[in-house]
Amino acid sequence: MDTLEKVFEPDVLSANCPSRTLFNHVTSRWGVLVLIALQNDTMRFSELRRKIEGVSERMLSQTLKLLEEDGFVDRKAFDVVPPHVEYSLTAFGQEVSKRVRELASWIEGNLGDILAAKQP
Repeated sequence: MDTLEKVFEPDVLSANCPSRTLFNHVTSRWGVLVLIALQNDTMRFSELRRKIEGVSERMLSQTLKLLEEDGFVDRKAFDVVPPHVEYSLTAFGQEVSKRVRELASWIEGNLGDILAAKQP
């Protein structure tokens, strides 16, 4: 049993559980979109920014850094001029990306009904 598991049971509803921080990073507005965008591709920063419409350079940079620190995104820097950096998903990133993609697909597939059911 992992040392962390001995201390407490993981519970995303608990304010003190580290899973809540990870959950927030993954399910943030830009986190979800980064995970979906990288699901099948390795991309450079500028490619990601073009693909994810509306994201600022600052927000994309912050999101990539958090997801990299969490172990979901791999950042590979090449020692060339001009600098060349590529982003891809780790094994954990691939797994969580599939899950958020399923949610996004469900929303897209039911969008008409959801919009029709909204209160005026």
